[in-house]
Amino acid sequence: MQSATQTAPVSKKMLWAGRIISALPVLLLLFSGAMKLVKPAPVVQAFAHLGYPESLALRIGILELACTVVYVIPRTSVLGAILMTAYLGGATATHVRVGEPFYFPVIFGVLVWAGLYLRDDRLRALVPLRS
Repeated sequence: MQSATQTAPVSKKMLWAGRIISALPVLLLLFSGAMKLVKPAPVVQAFAHLGYPESLALRIGILELACTVVYVIPRTSVLGAILMTAYLGGATATHVRVGEPFYFPVIFGVLVWAGLYLRDDRLRALVPLRS
């Protein structure tokens, strides 16, 4: 007996489209997190400009990398998407607070969910988009 939450398997095209779309925010956040661990001069300057102490860079970088890793693991990808959305929401709030454009974190948050929606049949069953 099939449950109401099951959907058809993901087609190869949808799976690859989802993987490619998901790769964009994953690569960005992996790079950003790694830079916060290394703390080159531009990262230190950015933290000062945004009003955060440099001492938070390591903790924020670890948090960013952890959220991204949780998103990449298929079994925990929905939790990872929620965590990445929260992280990107904080980035959006930070940019709004200092009066800078904030569309990049918003766009990457949309890409997180769009990629996951295309590659995860559980999410499509939970949120069915009708045509």
